[in-house]
Amino acid sequence: MTAEIICVGTELLLGEILNSNAQFLAGELARLGIPHYFQTVVGDNIERIHQVLALAVGRSHLIIFTGGLGPTPDDLTTEAIAQFFNTPLTERPEVLQDITEKFAQRRRQMTANNRKQALLPQGAQVLPNATGTAPGLIWEPQPGVTILTFPGVPSELYQMWQQTAVPYLHSQGWGQQVIHSQVLRFWGIGESTLATKVADFFTLTNPTVAPYAAAGEVRLRLSARADSEAAAIALIEPVAAQIRTIAGADYFGQDEATLATVVGDLLKARDHTVAVAESCTGGGLGAMLTAAPGSSAYFYGGVITYANAAKVRQLGVSPEVLAQQGAVSEPVAKQMALGVKALAGTDWGISITGIAGPDGGTEQKPVGLVYIGLARPDGGVDIFDYRFGQERDRATIRDLSACHALDRLRRQLLGL
Repeated sequence: MTAEIICVGTELLLGEILNSNAQFLAGELARLGIPHYFQTVVGDNIERIHQVLALAVGRSHLIIFTGGLGPTPDDLTTEAIAQFFNTPLTERPEVLQDITEKFAQRRRQMTANNRKQALLPQGAQVLPNATGTAPGLIWEPQPGVTILTFPGVPSELYQMWQQTAVPYLHSQGWGQQVIHSQVLRFWGIGESTLATKVADFFTLTNPTVAPYAAAGEVRLRLSARADSEAAAIALIEPVAAQIRTIAGADYFGQDEATLATVVGDLLKARDHTVAVAESCTGGGLGAMLTAAPGSSAYFYGGVITYANAAKVRQLGVSPEVLAQQGAVSEPVAKQMALGVKALAGTDWGISITGIAGPDGGTEQKPVGLVYIGLARPDGGVDIFDYRFGQERDRATIRDLSACHALDRLRRQLLGL
C-alpha cells in the first residue's frame, strides 16, 4: 500500500514559491509508516493533470493532491479529477453554506465564482477546511485507489491533515507502522570513498541505508519500518554502530548535529576555550560557533583581520613575514593563531587566511588556497593547507574553510 503526492500549480514550476507542502506531506507519511515513492509537480492544466493522474493510479494506492482548489479559472484540480474518472460534479449545500458564512463573518462580499468551491465529484466525502473557503475531498473512485485533496495554503493543509486526514487514514488501516530515520554525518571523507567502505549495507531492506552529500559533508540515512519508533531504532542501531566503527574519525555526529555543536560539546567536556582569527572567512567561523546555544561557555570571541595592517596591529603578525611570504601563507596562519590565543587568553586559537576569489589568485597561490592554523594548549601550532579549487564560488570556499577549521579542532580534541 503506497502513497504518491501530486502538487498542482504553475507557480511551483516557475520557482515562484517553495514547495513546502510536499516536504510536509513526505514527513507525515514517513511518520505514519506509509511507503511513498513518487512526487509530481504539474501546472494548472487539465490534460497534464490527467497524464500524471494516470501514472499515479497505475502505481499507488493513496494519491494526495495539493493546490488548485481555489475559485479562479486556473484552479482545476477537482474538475480534472472528476473528469478523469468520468464522474459528474455536484454542488454540496453544506459546503456552500460554510463558504457563505465565512464570507459573512469576515464582512467580505462573496462572488459568484466562489460557488465553484462547493462542487465535488459525486460520491466523494468532504474534507473540511476550518479556516479557508476551499474544502478538500476524500474519495475512492475505484477499488484500491483513495484520493485526498488539499488547498495549497500550507496552514490550511496542515490543519486539515491533522484534524481529518490522519484519523481517516487510521480508520482505513493506514499508518499502522512507523518509518523512522537516523542520519549519520561525516566530514573529511568523500562520498564515493565512504560508499565503497560501507557498500555491503546498501543491500539491506530494513533498515535501508542511502548516501547523500552536501558541500564537504557526506551523510548516510538509515531508515527502518516497524510497529513502533522504539522497534525501528532497535533495527537501525546495530547497523549504525557498525558504520560508525568503519568510518572512524570521519564520523562526527548524527541527525541535527553540526561540526560546531560537536566541537562545542567537546570543549565543554574538557573545560577548554577557543578564540578565532579570521581573514578570508570574514567572521563565518565565529558565526558557526555562536549559532550553538550556550557557546559563551567556551567561545571567547574572535577578530576579523582582513587587512594586513589589522593582522599586525591586533595579532602581532610580523610585517617582515607578511612582506616576504604574503598574507596567505603558513607562517602568517601560525602567527595569527598564536596571536588570537594570547589576545583572548584561551586554550585554543584558530586562524584562517586564504584566497576566496573570484579574484586575487596567482599561479603560485590560486583561488581556493587556504591555510588554517590551530594553536594548541601546549603552545604548539598545527598548520593545514587546502586547495578547494578555482572553480568553486566565493561563498563555498569560505564555508568549507570554516568547516575544515572546526573539523581539525574536533579531531585534536578527540586526540586523533
